[in-house]
Amino acid sequence: MQFQSFINYLLLEKKYSTLTVKAYQNDLNEFSEFIKTTYDSDAIKAINYAQIRSWIVSLVEKGISNRSINRKISALNSYYKFLLKTESIPSNPLAKHKALKTSKKIQVPFSETEITMVLDELHFEDNFEGIRDRLIIELFYSTGIRRIELVELKLKDIDYSNKTLKVLGKRNKERFVPLLESVTETLNTYLNSRKELNNITDINYLFLTKKGVKIYETLVYRIINEYFSLASSKVKKSPHILRHSFATHLLNQGADLNAVKELLGHSSLAATQVYTHNSIAELKKVYLNSHPRSKK
Repeated sequence: MQFQSFINYLLLEKKYSTLTVKAYQNDLNEFSEFIKTTYDSDAIKAINYAQIRSWIVSLVEKGISNRSINRKISALNSYYKFLLKTESIPSNPLAKHKALKTSKKIQVPFSETEITMVLDELHFEDNFEGIRDRLIIELFYSTGIRRIELVELKLKDIDYSNKTLKVLGKRNKERFVPLLESVTETLNTYLNSRKELNNITDINYLFLTKKGVKIYETLVYRIINEYFSLASSKVKKSPHILRHSFATHLLNQGADLNAVKELLGHSSLAATQVYTHNSIAELKKVYLNSHPRSKK
């Protein structure tokens, strides 16, 4: 395979997830197909910036969003950096490339009222799936874990004595997040219900379907979307919005930014700071209601 050494590098050295690597591979295969069709060439190493630019133009003409195009070019740039590092090319044709402008996406978190409505007012069936769905929502909101992190959780990751959960994040980086008493109670109820499944194939994994196999990402998304559609009118109702809500609500209550960073598994503060715009709005409200010179 043309990109196999690069793929191995991403998996083994960079510790990227298999899903991320698959996305890189798809983007590279797409570019490879383009230069083969357009320039009748298989020599991706010999491609110049003008030819890459023509691919960008073709993507724009197809109606692909600037954000998606930037992701594809980022994958290609990573490949050329790898070739440069291994001395397979003399220079990176994307060295001076500037990313296409994109509108800044502001993720709107669920309000505390919306989350309370889902967890305290909506009906969860008193069966395996109902208990599992409730635990999934509680875990997302109380730990801020990512969807793939939840899917990959194993039974051995639960530390009952310390009431913590071991989470395997990006680049296989481990972190430990505390479990609330209420979540532990739901977890125990779920584990008892899990034991009653007829056939369990993926015995080591925490979250299963009723058929006994590991839960999958699209099902997790569907669960969150289904329950929050009953409580929220927001356009986007996803596991990531629950992660966003977790961070925002902690910051609104005065949590330290560094502590939130560690809980989220971010490698830098810059990644965590995107969640501060809502907490600043909360601070403004407190300020305007509290300052002696403010017209309340």
